[in-house]
Amino acid sequence: MKDKFIKFLRNPKNRQLDFTIVDNFLIDSSGEKFPIINEIPRFVEPDNYSKSFGFQWNKFNKTQFDINGHFNISEDRFYKNTRWKSVDLEGKKILEVGSGAGRFTEVLLRTDAELYTVDYSNAVDANWQSNKGKKEFFIAQASIYELPFEENSFDYVFCYGVIQHTPDVKASFMNLVKFLKVGGKLSIDVYKKNWKSIFLSKYWFRRFTKKMSHNKLLKIIEWYVPKWFPISTLLIKIPFIGKFLCQIIPISNYILQFPELTKQQLVEWAILDTFDMLSPEYDQPQTLSTLKKWALDAKLEITYCGVGDNGYVLNATKVCVE
Repeated sequence: MKDKFIKFLRNPKNRQLDFTIVDNFLIDSSGEKFPIINEIPRFVEPDNYSKSFGFQWNKFNKTQFDINGHFNISEDRFYKNTRWKSVDLEGKKILEVGSGAGRFTEVLLRTDAELYTVDYSNAVDANWQSNKGKKEFFIAQASIYELPFEENSFDYVFCYGVIQHTPDVKASFMNLVKFLKVGGKLSIDVYKKNWKSIFLSKYWFRRFTKKMSHNKLLKIIEWYVPKWFPISTLLIKIPFIGKFLCQIIPISNYILQFPELTKQQLVEWAILDTFDMLSPEYDQPQTLSTLKKWALDAKLEITYCGVGDNGYVLNATKVCVE
């Protein structure tokens, strides 16, 4: 681990600094230790509410990577939704929270930014194995509520597909803001909450599936998705009402959204994202008005708040320190 990364770290609980590395432990100036396992510092207990994500991303560790699938889905989503430009990221300090297997980490590593990325689950192992040889960056297993960095220090904070899966969504959002510099830019997304949400079949099934063992749930999904995928595809192609009808079947079907995927890739993505929607302990979608209120409460200047590729996106700039 590079000295420049160690100097930037803070104990997420007591904000102590001056870390040293001794026998695969990070030790701060107060003597508190944090293990370094598989080259990754661990600031949290391994068994936590995000374990379903650790399970899925270590299982599907390459599925959504642009470079492996020969597509640009992750890169296109990143720049389209953040409205950031690669040239603007050069030399900037970026914090990515909830990196999963590292699909967006890979995109960010193509820039000349200084990247710090964390995840609460052991998906960090999958991310590190896929991306560690590409470019120097810092990765840690840490909580969104207790990030091991100096506050008011990042030029950009990026967090997609994460905060709706945390126990307190507003607190998660507010804690992200703390780590932005004045003038720094934030981009987050959440699942949509509106009158249509009551018709999403995943919320009918989740009351049962989120309690199942991950292995059992995945086996069930791997059994029924290939069989029901053609039916889901027929429904989704019905004019006007197809997208509504296909939601009756709990399958994530991207045949219209990503026509560049092969049939095999579509089924694999369907299995992955069906597990992703049925297994998490928390799934708390938000309204646009709620996002706007949070941004105003956090003294952010909103640059965009509206529909994104995976729900609602909020892009904003930090205009002052609280």
